Amino acid sequence: MSPVLAPGSRIGLMGGGQLGRMFILAARSMGYRVNVFVPEADSPAGQIADREVSRAYLDEEAVREFSRGVDVLTFEFENIPRQTVQWAAEHCEVRPSGGILHITQNRAREKEFLAAGGFPLPTWANVTTAADLVAAAGRTGYPAILKTASFGYDGKGQRRLNSDEEARRCDLSGGPFVLEAQVPFVMEISAVVARGGDGQSVCYPVCENLHRNHILDTTVVPARVAPEVAVRAAELAWAMAERLDLVGVLTVEMFVLQDGKLLVNELAPRPHNSGHFSIDACVTSQFEQQVRAVCGLPLGSPELLRPCAMANLLGDLWADGEPDWAAAAASGDVKIHLYGKTEPRAGRKMGHLTAFGSSPDEALARVLAAREALRTGREP
Repeated sequence: MSPVLAPGSRIGLMGGGQLGRMFILAARSMGYRVNVFVPEADSPAGQIADREVSRAYLDEEAVREFSRGVDVLTFEFENIPRQTVQWAAEHCEVRPSGGILHITQNRAREKEFLAAGGFPLPTWANVTTAADLVAAAGRTGYPAILKTASFGYDGKGQRRLNSDEEARRCDLSGGPFVLEAQVPFVMEISAVVARGGDGQSVCYPVCENLHRNHILDTTVVPARVAPEVAVRAAELAWAMAERLDLVGVLTVEMFVLQDGKLLVNELAPRPHNSGHFSIDACVTSQFEQQVRAVCGLPLGSPELLRPCAMANLLGDLWADGEPDWAAAAASGDVKIHLYGKTEPRAGRKMGHLTAFGSSPDEALARVLAAREALRTGREP
């Protein structure tokens, strides 16, 4: 069982984006201090941290000094170099473990882990050479999705292949890759689960995710799926957290097929964009759960208080000037969250809205109307 780190303890956080920012807000409300280690200065997380260290992840001296100054280290994203985590672990507790990050920061390793555990996956194969790609396509058929094994997110590092001719022309620099059969899914969902050092785990209501241009656009909670599908998704997330021996938060993205079967898409050993609804709509947010888990406290209730929907705000909204925040806020049940990013760019996540309703459908309609009001100035 993990020792309890009482409020007043110092948490180290690697990564400085919006997930880190929201983690710090939760930690601060519970009385913890947070130091951030991030390559760039004035990061969204660093703006509100007790201390921001702006050094490269492979700066051994800086990593060791940072780790000696905290009681526990956690992460806001998984793509931290393995060597960095090993240096840190010599000086402080690391939660989740570096081994979990090593698995989940590479699609091939992640799929091998899932396959070894018997979890349901799309047909897939590793690809390094042109010969590998031909053989892999023989397994997956067409269309298929070629994905970089590392550093892919929001659709980056992915391309669709429709034929042998396209496969033969494919540039395989920047590999290795994995090739996946394109899945004829009817819905994408995610399950966010938290697990403590004592093995206690809780799962949030399953989320229904809608994407636009490969970027998460809206999340609806609870997901509009049959009850048995939601139960199965939660069971899969629990089982993966257990197999990983996770201490922290794990998000499992899944495809729902026409017959209700589930296939696992990706894992993220951290809070997730699709779990942002929990800040306003649950007894305990996913970020508070991360604080509780890594500090050895009992986990909080993940109970959903009302049906809700979350809509991402991308930099595109600023194309014609400052959005009309008053119009979006005119609906008293719309919550506005901005991430402290000063430069809006197309496709960049700048914030999100959360809205509520008597049903998931009503909540979705309200959050979309509020986001549209940011563009038009017309109150929803």
